[in-house]
Amino acid sequence: MSAVANGPGPEVFDVVVIGAGPAGEVVAGRAAEAGLSVAVVERERVGGECSYWGCIPSKTLLRPGDVIAAARRVPGAASAVTGEIDTPAAFARRDEMVGGYSDEGAVPWLLDRGVTLVRGRGRLAGPLRVDVDTADAIQPDAGTPAGTTRRLAARKAVVLATGTKAFMPPIPGLADVEPWDNRSATGATLVPRRLVVLGGGAVGTELAQGFRRLGTAEVTIIEGQPRLLAREEPFAGDEVGAAFEAEGIAVRTGCRVTAVRRGDDGAAPGPASSERRRPPVVVTLDNGDELTADEILVAVGRRPATEDLGLETVGLTPGRPVTVDSSLRAVGATPATGGSGEADGDGWLYAIGDVNGRALLTHMGKYQGRLVADLVAGRRDAAGAVPVEVAGERLIPRVTFTDPQVAAVGLTEQAAREAGLPVRAVSVPTSGVAGSSVRGVGLVGTSQLVVDEERRVLVGATFTGQDVQELLHSATIAIVGEVPLERLWHAVPSFPTVSEVWLRLLETYGL
Repeated sequence: MSAVANGPGPEVFDVVVIGAGPAGEVVAGRAAEAGLSVAVVERERVGGECSYWGCIPSKTLLRPGDVIAAARRVPGAASAVTGEIDTPAAFARRDEMVGGYSDEGAVPWLLDRGVTLVRGRGRLAGPLRVDVDTADAIQPDAGTPAGTTRRLAARKAVVLATGTKAFMPPIPGLADVEPWDNRSATGATLVPRRLVVLGGGAVGTELAQGFRRLGTAEVTIIEGQPRLLAREEPFAGDEVGAAFEAEGIAVRTGCRVTAVRRGDDGAAPGPASSERRRPPVVVTLDNGDELTADEILVAVGRRPATEDLGLETVGLTPGRPVTVDSSLRAVGATPATGGSGEADGDGWLYAIGDVNGRALLTHMGKYQGRLVADLVAGRRDAAGAVPVEVAGERLIPRVTFTDPQVAAVGLTEQAAREAGLPVRAVSVPTSGVAGSSVRGVGLVGTSQLVVDEERRVLVGATFTGQDVQELLHSATIAIVGEVPLERLWHAVPSFPTVSEVWLRLLETYGL
């Protein structure tokens, strides 16, 4: 179905999506494959934060250090590890993985499905209406006159998929020193000699270790909570913290930054360049200590990209996550009336991915995009089509790509107890199976299951260790499928694999 031009009126599509990151791409492509006409509005690059400044570049930069560390644990291979990481080559590989920061390779996926790409800043202009400021496009559309406003209208739905931005806390002097955020760090072309990282969550821990392994001599990570990765099981943060200390990364937990300034003298060149840097950063902590670094990376959270989205035109509050119901529809949006009748009422506006605040993870945004596309296309019954527990926090798989890795899904033991579930947790060393032993020596890690004793099903699982991300999907299937423990007992793991840890866990439980 094609868009309809109504004379001087708006361009009409079945669905208009604002944001062409992973979530927006998926909902647009899947809806178009179902036969709907779809326009997707994007100001920056098709592929979004994850593709250019998040998951892809960060994991690419982490990979060289991971490979070297893994080789050093293998007798016979360790002696072959000589020299330093080729940092320029690592940066070049990062540039290749992000397509040279061009979305030329990503756009055809949308166009091949019949999706219309509209470049510019999209804003709601009332129910079922979107205005696009084409002058605000990072990559202008050659077919659209510069400085024009394209007016779009939707017959069925508007989907918000604008994601989040890095949050900068109001610390005195922080903004003045022009700190790094995730974009600055993943796009770096120089390795600082000294780096301070604010925030001990996934982004902060990954990049702290990544730059240490790329050649940063002094890395200090500052976290206000008592341990790193505070939202995961306590043992996860403790094990990562211990590994960091052994690797020469200073970990300062339970403290906060009170002020930041830049010094007057030039910074020393880092290991990847002979160029001089900006003056050093001086960071003051709440206990009076001062730390000096060449750069400071802020990784203390994200905020929804909703400030300039036109939410006020449909009765919602800018600058906040868009609250959604169990079908991912925006709660409280102005009803659509007087239109074609297909979207009359309050079911026309959806919010998926980071912008709704439910799960700030790429794969969850893509999952929500599939659900919404199916709802709008009529593949699912809108009433109860998306169970709250599925789209919500209880079944979210997540991986922190530190060394040791932390892979988890569902609830931690504490969160399960706070939810009133009658649970029991069982744990074993991840390295306690033959599959781990053949991977090398000195491996660390813990595997834990959280069992709902009343229903005899899993509600949470956490694995720490080398490459444990590949254990996670089996746990996700067990939890989402509510597979009884007695049935899991007959899921036989291959030998010798790390997956045999599942057998050890069930034996420890008592099966």
